[in-house]
Amino acid sequence: MNDVSWGALALALTALGGIYTWWALRHRGFAQAVRAAGITLLPVAAWMTGLLQVFGTVTNAFVHFFTRLVFSPFVWLGVIVFIVAFVLIGASNVLTRRDEPQPRARKRSAEKPKAVGPTQRPDPLIDDELAEIQAILKKRGIS
Repeated sequence: MNDVSWGALALALTALGGIYTWWALRHRGFAQAVRAAGITLLPVAAWMTGLLQVFGTVTNAFVHFFTRLVFSPFVWLGVIVFIVAFVLIGASNVLTRRDEPQPRARKRSAEKPKAVGPTQRPDPLIDDELAEIQAILKKRGIS
């Protein structure tokens, strides 16, 4: 599109915004009309600064990309390759985690479960050192 076409588009959008501004003033009040007037001036400002053309170029690029994505078998093959690549990376992470050795503390606790008698109950809030201190205190009659 050339500069005249962009200018015509900007003026058409501004005219539509002007009609909405007048309607907002009549039906919604002064504050809504002021907001609508500000929005009405945006297309002309975008045309004068060249942002309207940038927006058109970006929109054209997106439309071209998505139409190619939908209608090109080569692009679909690329999407499938992306999916396979991510699945392989995820599988590698899972295999790495599975092959890592467990820390020693986990191995010891997994190998030797504590024997708990019928009168003895493990307290989850007390570790081994505190259990010894508690046993000494009970022996002395302090609880």
